[in-house]
Amino acid sequence: MTIYTLIQQVNITDKVKHAPDGSYQIGIVIGTFLPFVILVGIAYWMYYRAKNRNDNE
Repeated sequence: MTIYTLIQQVNITDKVKHAPDGSYQIGIVIGTFLPFVILVGIAYWMYYRAKNRNDNE
């Protein structure tokens, strides 16, 4: 993996505009938002665990 691929900007609206069909658009949306949702879930889980640990002491 090169540094260029890490800093590459992806234009989602351009991909959706040139999408061959609706299922491709759904895949783009899921692929875009799923990592964000997973990171938010992990952050909430870490917060919840840390909060409960402090309450038990």
